[in-house]
This record gives sequence, structure tokens and C-alpha cells, in this order.
Amino acid sequence: MKHFIKEYISDSIETKQRIMNNDALVEKIKNAGDTIAAAIKNGHKILIAGNGGSAADAQHIAAEFVCRFYFEREALPAVALTVDTSVLTAAGNDYGFINIFSRQIEALGREGDIFIAITTSGNSPNIIKALESAKKKGLTSIVMTGAKNSHAQERANICIKVPSKETPKIQESHIMIGHILCAIAEKEIFAKS
Repeated sequence: MKHFIKEYISDSIETKQRIMNNDALVEKIKNAGDTIAAAIKNGHKILIAGNGGSAADAQHIAAEFVCRFYFEREALPAVALTVDTSVLTAAGNDYGFINIFSRQIEALGREGDIFIAITTSGNSPNIIKALESAKKKGLTSIVMTGAKNSHAQERANICIKVPSKETPKIQESHIMIGHILCAIAEKEIFAKS
């Protein structure tokens, strides 16, 4: 079991090293962080969604923006579209599971806002539909996926593809990237303070 644990950790580190050593991917992460910071500076908000573990990541990332990440500062506007059980169940029941996020984007999204979609496969139907709604409403979409080509990347303004096909390794990297996006936004928005 010790060997398994060490191998698992080593594989996770290797995935993150592939991200770190890919200058184009690092630039996409930087661009995503800059885009988020600029939107917030201009009075816009962040909407975040995902399914399963990615739903938990959406909540985690939203909490980092709203509360704090590295230091005390003003709250930043972010909403996880995964947490309102009344909306999720009503939309799922009345319009189908495929529309649980797109309906919320229609209601809450405004031109200039940011939509962060988290999907390891890049092909979750409700994420695809949400990306289409985001585009119609004039939101900038940032998608975090895995290594495979996907329908989500075709619909995103910025697609951050983790260089792995293993769901756990992709998810571990997604939360790291979410943390980096929070850190970039904090640094850019509160640089003077």
C-alpha cells in the first residue's frame, strides 16, 4: 500500500509538472486570471458550474473568491451554480437536467460576466448548454477540461486542458488552477493595498 500511495502522489506531481512546463498552457491560465480580474474590476461577477466532484470544485472556488484566498480583502463576486437545490430541482424537473445551469445563466448572467465551467470530459451536456447560454448573454467563458478534445473547448473563449486522461488527476489539477486564478485576481485587484 505504501508503494501505491507514493506512486499516486508521484503521478499527481507529474501531471502538475506537465502543466508547469507547458508555456502555452501557463499563458492560458494567466490569460484566464487576467480576464477574471479585469471583469471584476469592471463591476462584473463570476458564475461557476460543474458536475459531481467538479460541482464541489465550483463551490470551493466560489468560496475562495467571496471570502479570501491569501489575504484579507474585500469580497469578490462569485456564485457556484451548483448549490441552490430549489433551482436545481425545479429546473431539472421542469426543463430537464441538461438545463440546470443554462437557466441560471439566463437569470443571473449579464454581458461582461465570467462563466467558469469545470468538466473533466469536456462533454457534459448541461455544461455544453450552459456555455451556449453564456455566449448568447455575452459572458466570457473559461473551461477547465482534461486532455481529450471536447465539445466544451469549441464553445469556450479560454480552454485550459489538463494534460491527463485520468479523472482524479484532472480534478486535482483543476482545483490547483482554480486557486491560481483566485491568486491572480487578488494580486491584480488589490495590488496597491
